[in-house]
Amino acid sequence: MNEYLPILIVGAILGVVSAVLITVFALIKDKKESMGYERNLKDGDLFKRLLRYAKPYWKSFLLVGIVMLFSISYDILSPLLISNIESIIKTDFQLADVLWRVGVYASILIVSLVSTYIQAIVLQKTGQKIVSRLREDVFAHIESLSHAQLSQIPVGKLVTRATYDTNAISMMFTRLLVNLVKNAFIVVGVLVAMLCVNYMLTLMVLCFVPFIVLFTVIFRKFSRKSYRQVKNSTTDINTFLSENLSGMKIIQIFNREQRKIDDFEVKNEKLYKAQRGQTLVFSIFRPLVYMLYISSVLCLFFLGCKGYLDNIVFMGQTVTSEVIVAFYMFISRFFNPIQSLAEQFHRLQSALASAEKIFTIMDVQPHVVDDADAVELDEVKGEIEFKNVWFAYNEGEWVLKDVSFHVNAKDTVAFVGSTGSGKTTILSLLCRNYDIQKGEILLDGINIRRIKIASLRKHFGQMLQDVFLFSGTIRSNISLRDEFDDEQIMQACRYVNADTFITKLTGGLDEEVRERGNNFSAGQRQLLSFARTIIHKPEVMILDEATANIDTETEILIQDSLHKMMNVGTMLIVAHRLSTIQHADKIFVLSNGEIIEQGNHHELLSLKGRYFELYNLQFTKEQIKAR
Repeated sequence: MNEYLPILIVGAILGVVSAVLITVFALIKDKKESMGYERNLKDGDLFKRLLRYAKPYWKSFLLVGIVMLFSISYDILSPLLISNIESIIKTDFQLADVLWRVGVYASILIVSLVSTYIQAIVLQKTGQKIVSRLREDVFAHIESLSHAQLSQIPVGKLVTRATYDTNAISMMFTRLLVNLVKNAFIVVGVLVAMLCVNYMLTLMVLCFVPFIVLFTVIFRKFSRKSYRQVKNSTTDINTFLSENLSGMKIIQIFNREQRKIDDFEVKNEKLYKAQRGQTLVFSIFRPLVYMLYISSVLCLFFLGCKGYLDNIVFMGQTVTSEVIVAFYMFISRFFNPIQSLAEQFHRLQSALASAEKIFTIMDVQPHVVDDADAVELDEVKGEIEFKNVWFAYNEGEWVLKDVSFHVNAKDTVAFVGSTGSGKTTILSLLCRNYDIQKGEILLDGINIRRIKIASLRKHFGQMLQDVFLFSGTIRSNISLRDEFDDEQIMQACRYVNADTFITKLTGGLDEEVRERGNNFSAGQRQLLSFARTIIHKPEVMILDEATANIDTETEILIQDSLHKMMNVGTMLIVAHRLSTIQHADKIFVLSNGEIIEQGNHHELLSLKGRYFELYNLQFTKEQIKAR
């Protein structure tokens, strides 16, 4: 019994480690939700959805599979060749016998290296194509979400989904899946070779497999938790940075730098702890697998040397020196793929965690979609009618209450009222940025729900108070990448008086536009938005506070532009400055989501109602300001 004490000690150590891990696993098994194990999508479902993106490239993966068989030949055949050389050395050998075997060994190695190179190239190209397609689908889906849904999801989170998370999945297709299959082939191939050489020692090696399975199952749970925490913490930091970097001027104005630093430190610390936990899981798992490898080698040396030195036959088989050499290499080949499983499992969890985040966004169903019988509109006159429209952003909190009005084609109408009265909401509903709960909205007598959203919005031109300009040039911001030549662009600019400042710029239409157009004044940005609208020739134009916060000189240009645009098509205007809408064909006065007055400027003044009060109040303020 004492002579087998080393094996008993190894067994006892493995038993103690296994007992500790099973105890820890049992303690946390019923606390998954509290520890962050909750999962909305199963691994199998994630794999199925990801493999749909890989399906069109099955030929590339088939080629990789064939090449992979050549690359693993080295792992399986090299121990046999070294063992054979060992057996020759023990006898009277000729140098030529060794040299041709060395040549075979070198040939197998070269074939393996070339195959591995080809495999890597094909996988990288294929993987990038798959991830590019996935990234495009994510972006396209984000574009399909309604305004309400986009308002609920932080921009930083969406950026993370389309960039960081898709990059994590890239590793899955370029390395992970193929390496998992490759390692599985290596393990099976090495196992078959070991059985052919000495099945007794093979059974000894297999005694360690249950421990490998046990460790993998247990640490799979810990790894999943740690990866989700890292993903969530990364998203939180990206969201925080996206918001606060955009609002850095406000932070500096109100001297809140230190407060924001403190907030960032909290989120950064959370990410640090999550990554530290992930590293801890990884740093325990791989050494445990390495411990199994060392234990199997020790048992090999103990049993092999005991059998060789004492000339003992185990289960009818004799252990020779070449068998020991072959098995030493085979054990390394057997455990190396299993050791690599730690790193591959590390990446697999990253890919699955990212896939879950991505598909969670892609599973969000757009609130505003085309009806099954939606039609295209080739031509629009611009006649608009609201029939008993009710709308609420939040259930039960009505913003519009039984609103009805009619706008003739080519008319200019304005909406006035206090903040929160529903003016901007009416314009948003007309473009189907939101869907109403009750009533009907008609365009040229057709319910807008029966018009395809893209076709509907194509006929509208929106000019908002907060003008958004993209990074690029003046030309790209006006044309929005559509095919317009410089003369058409400048013609639109002249029409809205934007040429007054564009011609003074060094670059002209090629003048750089920085992020959000912060190198242009508010008035210049507004004129550019007018030009952008006019060049696309909409039949219905929407102006939401387009003249707010504009200096007097620029306002004169804008007023002239507005007067010109009134002749283009139907125009809907929301304005606080009543002086800008005096020439409107009709003015609707709103209060608490209801139309309380309507008529032209002179008719409303004669009523001496709410519009009359607003006009006198604003006129008095302007007189005081003039003094």
